[in-house]
Amino acid sequence: MIKREDSLRYHSVDRRGKIEIHPTKACLTPREMRLCYLPGASFPSSEIVKDSANVFQYTSKGNLVGVITDGSAVPGLGDVGPLAAKPMQEGIAILFKRLADIDVFDLELSTKDPDLFIETVKILEPTFGGINLKDIKAPEGLKIYDCLCESLNIPVFHENLYSTAVVAVAALINALDLIDKRVEEIRVVLCGAGTVGIGCARLLIQLGVKPENLLVYDIKGLLHPDRDDLSDYQRPFAVNHPALSMEKGLEEADVFIGASAGGILNLKMIHKMNRFPIVFALATPEPEIDYEAAKGSRHDIIVATSSATYPNSILDLLSFPYIFRGALDVQATRITEGMLLAAARALSELARDEVIEEVVRAYGFEHFSFGPEYLLPKPIDPRILVRESTAVALQAIKDNVAKSKIKAENYHESLTVRLGTGRETLRRLILRARQEKFRVVFSEGTSETILRSCSVLLDEGIAKPILLGSEDEIGKIIDRLGLELRGIQIIDPNRSLRFNAYVDEYFGMRHRRGVIRAAAVDRLRLRDYFAAMMVHSGDADMMIAGFSTHYVDTLRTLLEVVGPEKGVKRISSFYLVLLPKDVVLLADCAVNIDPSAEELAEIALLTARTSRALGIEPVVAMLSFSNFGSVDSLSVVKVRNAAEIVKQKSPKFVIDGEMQLATARDENIRRDYFPFTKLKTDANILIFPDLQSANLTLQSLQYMGDAVTVGPILMGTRLPVHLLQYGATVEEVVNLTTVAVVQAADVKKFE
Repeated sequence: MIKREDSLRYHSVDRRGKIEIHPTKACLTPREMRLCYLPGASFPSSEIVKDSANVFQYTSKGNLVGVITDGSAVPGLGDVGPLAAKPMQEGIAILFKRLADIDVFDLELSTKDPDLFIETVKILEPTFGGINLKDIKAPEGLKIYDCLCESLNIPVFHENLYSTAVVAVAALINALDLIDKRVEEIRVVLCGAGTVGIGCARLLIQLGVKPENLLVYDIKGLLHPDRDDLSDYQRPFAVNHPALSMEKGLEEADVFIGASAGGILNLKMIHKMNRFPIVFALATPEPEIDYEAAKGSRHDIIVATSSATYPNSILDLLSFPYIFRGALDVQATRITEGMLLAAARALSELARDEVIEEVVRAYGFEHFSFGPEYLLPKPIDPRILVRESTAVALQAIKDNVAKSKIKAENYHESLTVRLGTGRETLRRLILRARQEKFRVVFSEGTSETILRSCSVLLDEGIAKPILLGSEDEIGKIIDRLGLELRGIQIIDPNRSLRFNAYVDEYFGMRHRRGVIRAAAVDRLRLRDYFAAMMVHSGDADMMIAGFSTHYVDTLRTLLEVVGPEKGVKRISSFYLVLLPKDVVLLADCAVNIDPSAEELAEIALLTARTSRALGIEPVVAMLSFSNFGSVDSLSVVKVRNAAEIVKQKSPKFVIDGEMQLATARDENIRRDYFPFTKLKTDANILIFPDLQSANLTLQSLQYMGDAVTVGPILMGTRLPVHLLQYGATVEEVVNLTTVAVVQAADVKKFE
């Protein structure tokens, strides 16, 4: 559950808000500034004067969407006005960028006059490649949408109207196929005649549902021709039918789609539906009927909600970013209902395909296959962008609303490259970590950062934290911070019933290493030793320490109690580096100062093993200041020998070296100067010759680059134990725990 305090802090710390503008061209030198503005900008301006289509060649218009609202219908809040709508607007801007690499300007208009709203957007048309309307109350929002569609020469989309509708139709296509019912023969009950309901009704008719078989209900009952309170947008769906109440309408109905309010559908109503009923309860935050209650009502039922907690999550983020991506890429002049149906069919078809390993891994190797509980692809499936956007683009061409043409094969490739995997990797790893339920002991249970981190870990289901320290002291800090940590396990080492057993075990391990029993007692009073013994004894699955201690001191403790795994000579570490469009593993950045060739080889092998555990196929570069024998210094020869050792031990690994970092990451350098290298793609594992070069590179990325770093993650330990760096943030603690859980779970599978 998202807490108010956490949300307010998220939105206000550091740079306020959630979005900023980044330049895409260098603008540092006087010459670049002149190129950027005057006189440079005058040249593309003159080309646009000659041919207005050149605006797509020389400006960002073709990838820029205006997300526009008046704040009159913000979900869960209602009419809060334009200022209070801005956080929601910034949020959708991020989704557009993250999911489809579309840039957004959010505009909040201070007017309740639909005509003034329309005129304002019309005046702004030259700025944007498309318009996304959001959170505008009905019927005004529908009037605005229809008028803008008619008058603008760029695609207009009403997110509330169609984003959920597209996904619901995709799920319905598959559900009908499973129960062998034809869309032309079914009777549909649609509860909700607001913006979402009208969007669903429009698309259902386009899909093939007969108008007389679509019964739409609002709070007053059936939309009937005799009613005088219907808007112009509701009246097309009014039918002359005797079932004036929804309960009556559900008798022998095949499909229920809810876009209304929680709790209005009951088991008695479902029992009256036809054989193999389909129930889509899409109200938020509470569905019309609880998923589990609906699922248990009949053995032949197919159920979906808008909650990501249950199967068949009908989420609007499965539609709008990808619909716009396809529309923008062919310079569509509008978004047709044919394009919306193409998006729905693309989603439905993808759900029938074999689920790729990346998705299976993310959900803890849970089995997914097309069926009553898998009607839609999972949101993290990277194929959604390619399939749905391509379908929309091709349909735009077919509907004669595209100014630009594409070739499907080339377009597929461009979409795959556009997003990359960097920022989505962490989301996938969080989903995998949730499957494991690891008990993670934190030795510094009184740290505010650790406590805040544990709150997030519990909320997200990433781990089951265990805190070491005084229960009273930790409890007071939790209360002062206002954290929800009910039920979290707190252990005071000095009062633990396991204390003496841990002392005996530790003394047995170290009595021939100069440790007397009194020293064993003293050490077990230290939380790092106690936590390590918990993992050693199986009372915890993982340990995380070092937030406020010297890294070397805590590492020494871990080496005493846990030590290296069998066959590993030296423990090492790696960082997971999330770049905007790529993921790279750096090793060793935290442990070994000047590893030998044999140790470097072991680090490379351990990092490659870990990479596969994280779902990343390893491509390894052994780094140096030399490229393939250009220098023969001792440090270079060490790296060269390490590469040969790895090749001998694991001939199937893609590895090469020694090479410079530029060679490892620039295909042009490899192609032009080193065509013989085994690296046919950029290396995603970088093995550094020593700690100095590794650590400096890492910190350069952290403090001067656009990278998110996760680590250090220890490798080669007998049991999963990890150390934090000084000053780690809540985000860094949570990310490290997430990656460490996934890494440990993979190792555990093969024990």
